[in-house]
Amino acid sequence: MDISKEKMVEMYTIMNRIRMFEMRVSELFAAGKIPGFVHLYAGEEAVATGVCSNLRISDFITSTHRGHGHLIAKGGDVKFMMAEVLGKRTGYCKGKGGSMHIADRDLGILGANGIVGAGPPLAAGAALACQYQDTDNVAVCFFGDGASNQGTTHEAMNLATCWKLPVVFVAENNMYGISSCTINSMCVPNIADRAGAYDMPGIVLDGNDVMAVYEAAGEAIKRARAGQGPSLIECKTYRHRGHFEGDPCVYRSKEELDEWKEKDPIPRFESKLLELGVLTPEKTKEIKGSIQAQIAEAESFGESSPYPDPSEITFDLYTEVAS
Repeated sequence: MDISKEKMVEMYTIMNRIRMFEMRVSELFAAGKIPGFVHLYAGEEAVATGVCSNLRISDFITSTHRGHGHLIAKGGDVKFMMAEVLGKRTGYCKGKGGSMHIADRDLGILGANGIVGAGPPLAAGAALACQYQDTDNVAVCFFGDGASNQGTTHEAMNLATCWKLPVVFVAENNMYGISSCTINSMCVPNIADRAGAYDMPGIVLDGNDVMAVYEAAGEAIKRARAGQGPSLIECKTYRHRGHFEGDPCVYRSKEELDEWKEKDPIPRFESKLLELGVLTPEKTKEIKGSIQAQIAEAESFGESSPYPDPSEITFDLYTEVAS
């Protein structure tokens, strides 16, 4: 697959935007400025970026509790994301969703989700809508290794194959479902090995190689647009932070973390682009400086925004509230 220099620079920029957003959120959480829990995507940027760089605005994604990266890669505005994480009224969900439930229907972002395994049925439903409306739009379902063992995920994959739905299932295998390593929760070496049970293509790849993710996702999305049904892509990756901010991570060794940080997708891609002459050291500095300014502006916007008024607690609900 030919990838233009412009596309590669765009992907590099997105990956850095995700990382810088996450690192600032980590600092704000440590300072006690963010209510609730946050689950950061740092270390996994190549997956969301590689996949979403193949998508249109009219395509759909479903996300997870670790969803900031997916949302940014699909075009989410860091200003409204930061406001939402801070619980402010100017956020994507008016401060009522928080870190784990950000959505933007205009961008096809059907929402991050605090329920493990809740995204696959939503993605199957979105794909059914695309099929029923006779468009060539697709749905992408991001889910983790923990959700790969949930019944909802298997039901969605089964239905997607039976009806040849235009959906791509992207398993982000970061090796740990909270503190449980996949070697203790799976009896097969790869999540993608399960694709055969549903008669769909399954591919395992290096989830820290954004070019590999981009190419594999591009083929799966092309297949879905052509009406050839779903695919399962497994991206082997690793989260640099704990399951949640504040997680002591006693279940993994420093040596393991250091080994994976050596495979950090961002400096790895940066080195490749410098080698190819796509980027120069000056350009990388310019890109990072621009993103830092965006994140600072987003933080200022969020912190200066008001909290939702308590009188609005029953607004935007889909059910009647008894008086």
